[in-house]
Amino acid sequence: MTDKKFNDNLAQELADVSSQLSFERERQTVLRPYLVTKAKRGIVGRSRYAVRLRQEIKKVTNSRESVLIFGEPGLEKDNLAALIHYGSCDRREPIIKVNCGKLQASGAELFGREGGKYGLIEALGKGTLIFNNIQELPPELHQPLCQLLAEQIYFPVQRSENTTPQQKKCHARIILITEKAIPEISNLVTHTIKVPPLRVRKSDLEDQANYYISLIARSRKISKPTITADALRRLQTYDFPNNLRELENLIERAIVQLSGSNQLTEDIIWPSRGKKQQFRLNLLNVYPRLRNFLRSPWYPDRINYGFTVAAFAFIVAILFFAPQTRSHNFALNFFWAWWWPLILIGFPFVGRLWCSICPFMIYGEITQKLRVWLLPHIPLKKWPRQTAEKWGGWFLFTLFALILLWEELWDLPNTAYLSAYLLLLITAGAMICSAIFERRFWCRYLCPIGGMNGMFAKLAITELRAQQGICSAECTTYQCYKGGPQKGEGLATDGCPLYSHPAQLQDNRDCVLCMTCLKACPHRSVSFNLRPPGIELWTTHQPRSYEVALLFLLLNAVFLHQLPQINQLFNLNFDSTNFWQHTLLSIIVLFAPALIPLFSYGIIRIINSIYPQIQPRSFIELAYGYLPLALMANLAYYLQLGLAEAGRILPVTWATFGFDGSNLPILVAHPAVINFLQGTALILGVLLAIILSQKIARQSFKLLVPQHFSLILLGFLFWKINN
Repeated sequence: MTDKKFNDNLAQELADVSSQLSFERERQTVLRPYLVTKAKRGIVGRSRYAVRLRQEIKKVTNSRESVLIFGEPGLEKDNLAALIHYGSCDRREPIIKVNCGKLQASGAELFGREGGKYGLIEALGKGTLIFNNIQELPPELHQPLCQLLAEQIYFPVQRSENTTPQQKKCHARIILITEKAIPEISNLVTHTIKVPPLRVRKSDLEDQANYYISLIARSRKISKPTITADALRRLQTYDFPNNLRELENLIERAIVQLSGSNQLTEDIIWPSRGKKQQFRLNLLNVYPRLRNFLRSPWYPDRINYGFTVAAFAFIVAILFFAPQTRSHNFALNFFWAWWWPLILIGFPFVGRLWCSICPFMIYGEITQKLRVWLLPHIPLKKWPRQTAEKWGGWFLFTLFALILLWEELWDLPNTAYLSAYLLLLITAGAMICSAIFERRFWCRYLCPIGGMNGMFAKLAITELRAQQGICSAECTTYQCYKGGPQKGEGLATDGCPLYSHPAQLQDNRDCVLCMTCLKACPHRSVSFNLRPPGIELWTTHQPRSYEVALLFLLLNAVFLHQLPQINQLFNLNFDSTNFWQHTLLSIIVLFAPALIPLFSYGIIRIINSIYPQIQPRSFIELAYGYLPLALMANLAYYLQLGLAEAGRILPVTWATFGFDGSNLPILVAHPAVINFLQGTALILGVLLAIILSQKIARQSFKLLVPQHFSLILLGFLFWKINN
């Protein structure tokens, strides 16, 4: 009896072992295609993002609760899931990864079939189940997965609708990986890990690159190459939309290109260019001498304090004490016939360059230095940024409008001492603000000339910017913004006078090209780029209502300059000798032409009401389309002065000092040539304005026909009053 019982127990144990072996064989067969055998690598890098990611991984390894790993493509999120598993006490249990996009809608692979082959969850036991790319999960499996997360239960797939499914318990740890959040699933997960993209971890790029270099060199059985500083800087300028995967491929491609060299140089590291770098050419790299000059003491300090200060004082003195008409005062001729045409021609090429050598702000800086020296115990005030951002633009708009009316009503272009008062008025504003506030508060927010310069600088083919990747990866002092002592090749500076960080600039408006940032940067991050003209207006631009008001003021100013021609063209019969009549008509002409763009936009809105599926841009966005016409219309007006009077500078200079210069050479254009160039400028302005309007709107040509017609109408009116 005892032997029989023993034999029965032995037979039962053998049957159990055989059943267990059979289960393990079948389990291994089920799991094998999905097994993750090891974690590829740890978390590379020393940045705060890398440190925080390690802490989050370590935190969840001690728990079997569900985890969601969220991040962009190419961040090796599945490797982080493997790190969680192999860092836990269940590391000896199996870990599998299923791609949600390949799962059957029935869920049979996961849950098994009732009375048939069991699924992955049952085969896995206490292991770890990774759902990769849950944003691709079939909609039919959303509810079962939610139930699995919430209650740790599931139901095998039924063979027929008449059978009752048997509830089963899930013992596995669940890790979800996604690039796009699914709220009904994500809300049921206990822990969420957000993986930062590579573009915000630029300080880890060197470590990541060196890791991949070592890995690839070992696999190819070659000596490990090094990466140069220039090549690393080039990587740091790129945003890596595919993150670590793209970096690894890029490094591998560069290593393949090595031929007899042991260095990965800038020439063979060629990532795709981000949107901010597309269609840009860094002139500082192409012309090293330009870089050397812009970093030298000559630009702009020696020019400003060695020449401009004295030249400005001399010009003002000539305006006060020399003959008062433009035909006998070279300073008046220089200001109206030389400066205005040249600065308007310069805007499309060098933007706001004039502001870097502007005498108004040089005297402001001198005042500021004297104020600090005389009253060292009273610090300069910080900028009231919020108030200045809100009202500064409207202040300079109002001041510019008053200057234009003053110019028209008191004939400033032909009255030297009044032109001198205008220059001194603007200089006084700069000096007063510099005595109160730090840096160039007047230049940034209140200067009417600076407002005009910033407006037209948007159209420039050049820009000063810094590479965000290099700045975020290597810079810790922000000397280009705050100032500081010499560091590496970076020179000692007081920081940006306009408080603009070159890596954050989206607009030429806030850069005066003083090159302080270029001098201060020790990492060669700052670039002076050649770019498509006005590209910021349809990419990164932020519209502002006061800028639009200033734009139309500059546009309408051309009509104001030609008031006698308007009087003749429309038979207004006003008496220019009557001050109040002259004033009233000047105000009307200065503001009334803006009704044409407003009327055209009203028609666009009416079209929108008829076809509601078309959503037009706001008026302040579309208004920037008039900017090329405003520039070219002003240039067409000042061409008359530049081509007919600027060439008389020699006899006018002689006459300034009481000599007869009638025999001195002059160089003036024929009236027909001037008319031709004015017409060409206006046609070009209209065409560029139409193109820019389309680029800003990004909508059909038909929708913008009213605005295009208003541009043509304004161009025609400018042509009529110029001829």
